[in-house]
Amino acid sequence: MKKGYKRTDIGVIPKDWEIVTLDELTYKIGDGIHSTPKYSSDGEYFFVNGNNLTDGKIVISKETKKVSKEEFLIHKKVLSNSTILLSINGTIGNIAFYNNEKIVLGKSAAYINLNEKIEKELLYQLLQTEFIEEYFNDELTGSTIKNLGLGSIRNTPIPLPPLPEQKAIAEVLSDTDNLIQALEKRIAKKRQIKQGAMQKLLTPKDDWEVKKLGEICSPSKKRINPITSQLNYKCVELEHISQETGRLIGYTYSKDLKSQKSLFFKNDVLLGKLRPYLKKFLFAEFDGICTTEIWVLKKTINIKSKWLYYLVQSNKIIEVANQSTGTKMPRAEWKVVGDVDVHLPPHSEQTHIATILSEMDSEIKALENKLAKYQQLKQGLMQNLLTGKIRLI
Repeated sequence: MKKGYKRTDIGVIPKDWEIVTLDELTYKIGDGIHSTPKYSSDGEYFFVNGNNLTDGKIVISKETKKVSKEEFLIHKKVLSNSTILLSINGTIGNIAFYNNEKIVLGKSAAYINLNEKIEKELLYQLLQTEFIEEYFNDELTGSTIKNLGLGSIRNTPIPLPPLPEQKAIAEVLSDTDNLIQALEKRIAKKRQIKQGAMQKLLTPKDDWEVKKLGEICSPSKKRINPITSQLNYKCVELEHISQETGRLIGYTYSKDLKSQKSLFFKNDVLLGKLRPYLKKFLFAEFDGICTTEIWVLKKTINIKSKWLYYLVQSNKIIEVANQSTGTKMPRAEWKVVGDVDVHLPPHSEQTHIATILSEMDSEIKALENKLAKYQQLKQGLMQNLLTGKIRLI
């Protein structure tokens, strides 16, 4: 073992660090009300549960119920700027800082009122670590809906550096989080701009020809049986396509599969027909196979494949695909989607549209790659700083 370190139940840490329970670092740990409050549409206080806690923030949506001040006074908990909120029922481990929001807590949210022994930002980071996540999972009760008890939260083991080191660690990790959040906002803004550009570029002009979608492309009927095939194809399932982005986030191989698949080739356009509201589309960059829940769209006339790729992303196509789905299994029908009127620009304009939108996609992809590197950096910092492998002081 490295000099200056000691072995503990949660791993090797510096000798001047302590292992304490979370209870020792708090004034109080409690949860929200276990009854249903009286809601008020014009109330000024929000009824918050664990599903309102995301990435350090309390997220209020249109669906969040409200209560009156009188109801708040009946159910209020003592919260302060030293409070961290934690989801403990159903969804486990979501965290948010309390920043004087007007809220009433429900039973699926716990509040942790910290004392002066620990930096709030440090605990926020510690609660996201793998060893605390594993501890919470081991402590869960309930068969259908999982629950993390207050006793388990109080007994959570915490590696505690001296306060000056706590502040230094918290500052580095917080700064990294801020970089990540700024990049996420930038990506969201770029996507928004692209959506607006796509809508504008696909708006028909007077010289554009009107055709049915089914007249310019159709789903391929080429199938392959992985069991009898001699080749080992890359296989794309719906979960391998990132929602709304057209980004491939993984694949499997046909040698591991048994069910029939659709065959696609490089530059084909893939569009998910199951739950089309998820907006799963892909421009194929290699030959492969995919689930039959994805349409492999083949051009039936001379059009630009990349233009077709952007066309099927349009709100008009997605809306019709959604409307054509069944009730039990929301799967789009080609006879309905293929009957949609589309406006066909001249070849040169198709190229122009595809080029502009492709450049935007390239910018977004570069930012997403940068984001992935920052997220990887954050994970490395957490593993090293929160275990004392790297010392800042």
